[in-house]
Amino acid sequence: MKLFLAKEEGKKSEAKETRMDFEKSSVSIKDDTEMADDDTAQNPESSRKLSSDSDSSDSEDEAEQTQQLRALESDLSTNPSNYDAHVLYIKLLRRRGEIEKLREARENMNVLFPLTPAMWVEWAKDEASLLNDSDSESVEKLYERGISEYLSIPLWREYLNYVLQHDPKVCDSSVDGVSKARNLFERAVTAAALHVAQGSQIWDAYTQFEQSILLTIDQSDIQAKEKQVQRIRSIFHRQLSIPFANMKSTLLSYKAWEVEQGNSLDSESDNVVGISSHVASSYRKAEEMYNARAHLEEHITRQGISESERYQHFMSYLDFEKSFGDPARVQSLYERAITDFPVSSDLWLDYTRYLDKTLKAGKVVKDVYSRATRKCPWVGELWVRYLLCLEHGLASEKEISAAFEKSVQCTFSTLEEYLDLFLTRVDGLRRRLSSARGDDVLNYSLIRESFQQATDYLSPHLKNTDGLLRLHAYWACLELKLNNNLTAARGVWGSLLKTCGSMLEAWQGYIAMEIALGHINEARAIYKRCYSKRFSGTGSEDICHAWLRFEREFGTLDDLDHAVQKVMPRLEELQLFRLEQESKSLTEVTDKRERPLKKTASEKRKSGSIAIDEQSPAKRQKSTQNQKKLHEKENTRGLKLAEANGGEEKKGKAIDEDLKQFFSDVGGVTAIRILHDKFTGKSRGLAYVDFKDEEHLAAALAKNKQMLLGKKLSITRSNPKRGKRESGALTTSEHDSNQSGIEGSSASKESVEISKGSSVAPQVPHSRKHFESIQLKGKNTFAVPRNVKPLGWTTSKPGTKKEEDEKPKSNDEFRKMFMKS
Repeated sequence: MKLFLAKEEGKKSEAKETRMDFEKSSVSIKDDTEMADDDTAQNPESSRKLSSDSDSSDSEDEAEQTQQLRALESDLSTNPSNYDAHVLYIKLLRRRGEIEKLREARENMNVLFPLTPAMWVEWAKDEASLLNDSDSESVEKLYERGISEYLSIPLWREYLNYVLQHDPKVCDSSVDGVSKARNLFERAVTAAALHVAQGSQIWDAYTQFEQSILLTIDQSDIQAKEKQVQRIRSIFHRQLSIPFANMKSTLLSYKAWEVEQGNSLDSESDNVVGISSHVASSYRKAEEMYNARAHLEEHITRQGISESERYQHFMSYLDFEKSFGDPARVQSLYERAITDFPVSSDLWLDYTRYLDKTLKAGKVVKDVYSRATRKCPWVGELWVRYLLCLEHGLASEKEISAAFEKSVQCTFSTLEEYLDLFLTRVDGLRRRLSSARGDDVLNYSLIRESFQQATDYLSPHLKNTDGLLRLHAYWACLELKLNNNLTAARGVWGSLLKTCGSMLEAWQGYIAMEIALGHINEARAIYKRCYSKRFSGTGSEDICHAWLRFEREFGTLDDLDHAVQKVMPRLEELQLFRLEQESKSLTEVTDKRERPLKKTASEKRKSGSIAIDEQSPAKRQKSTQNQKKLHEKENTRGLKLAEANGGEEKKGKAIDEDLKQFFSDVGGVTAIRILHDKFTGKSRGLAYVDFKDEEHLAAALAKNKQMLLGKKLSITRSNPKRGKRESGALTTSEHDSNQSGIEGSSASKESVEISKGSSVAPQVPHSRKHFESIQLKGKNTFAVPRNVKPLGWTTSKPGTKKEEDEKPKSNDEFRKMFMKS
């Protein structure tokens, strides 16, 4: 024991220095006073001046430290998660020797964060300097707390040294004391056995301790002495079977010790000649393992590299160890990595995922999660998986609830992390409430409280989001299934609609619940509440069509008629609104396209004028004449265009009158709108005619294919959504509506499109030249051949000529028909 303790004399002196620092030892004060007295006797005035300056400096330092303490206390009171503020506060209190405040500051910090190994050693030494050896138990508890947070070989050595030096029973080598020390060493070598770089330090200390025990055994007690020799030999053999950085040094120490026991070995050689075969075999295997890891160890322990490089080296080393499938070695390396990178969230996540995969549950996994959430409390995923780990380990509700309450007090980077945390908490409560295991304090009220806590916190931040909808839908589901409370479930949906009333999915979820329960009248009442609301995208149309579909499937004929009366005006209003929006968008796009063209023309004119200025007088005169001729041509063209536009206007009015006359026998015409080309102003051969009711509309449709001004008209019911059908976007609601569309496309005919109370689109006569002057582009269907029939309609057998004629034509084919006219 003397051999081992001799190394600790320096530690004792450090402890004495610490004690003197805290207690402001009288020896130091006395020495300063005596020196001051000598100076005073020799030079009283100089002494008074130095004393005054020293007092002034001390007073200023004291005031500055007091101000710093107050600032740190204020900062920590408002932001207790400020790690750096905790560290500075502890350092300042330690410097000032304020013991009670220092203890409290360390405890407060450790509630939120694991302390570093160096901080644990410092704390234990500070406490040890203030206590007697008989009170060593409180210091040992500090060391125990420290080794539970990190795998630190220096921390373990300090702990072992303290017990060997200050525990009275261990110092007296009593049976209980020796047993206590051996148990502590066994724990230490278990923790450090796989630490390739430093693990041998614990083993060396262990063998030295046992050798010191051998020296205390009476030489006459041969049996006890032989037993102790075997104990030491066993420790050496165990150490030689583990890959460490200094294996050869351990081998030489072992051989030298065997020589001391009277065995004939070459203690100067580092080979295994002379030792037992099984020990030699284990040593060779361990040496091979170390050689395979030597370069990786060199990378992670190299000095002068960046933290990111060291981190990547650790990751490579971990991948190497995982390839061998030894969980103990992998876990040991993870522990070494988090000691160097204690606040790396990626490392903690990777570590815990590995443990979840290999160990699933248990004290080790729970301990790692506890440390991970304390070191990286801002990572929501760690808290979520911690709760799952506790549930896997059959933890009590008290323990799980405590972990959850800690988690919700943390600050996460996204609201989705809070949502996931609340849902995980509810998941666990639901599983345990539904399981046969049961819990005497667990009831549904805990689930409701968790949901309420979640909505109170998240609703202001997740308004109109899928996350909030998911939370309420889950809540309503559990109110029905677990609590069997329909009123509460409806209350959950009602609460959501107050916050997210403009969210279509919220209404759909509420309706779906009522339909699933067979409450048709309640579902219909919800449709009546929401069909007139404005939703994003096509949501407003979707809810209207959904109501009609609902009444077809669940309602009576009267219910369907009532829904149609409510929905159709709403759909027409929405269609008109969409057309207005599309028109505005088209105008904006056209304006944007025209601006660059105007700007380019302006720049060209400007550059042309510059070029003219640079020309000779003769050329400039000729250019001026050419420009005059060009302007005259443009003016003439403008007059002709104006005359043509005027003619088109007159022609349009004439056609308007002709159409009124054409439908005079039908009556009920409320408006006629003839469409003109936006750029040329010429008629597009299409007009819309509005009728005031269905009766007049039906009469107008009966005039299909009749002659007007020597041309045969094609009349059809107007349907603004037909383009979507022709492009393949036909919906059931659209297919079931009472709208139809059959139009003519012959070059010698006019097409008129009619709809009840809506637009009518007649294609009025115009010349072939007008069609040739317009270039048709795009894929939008603007007219459909007469022979198009509703989906599923057929009268002829497959393969007949009639069927081929009735095949719907594409846009391009239909346009070519116009171009040929």
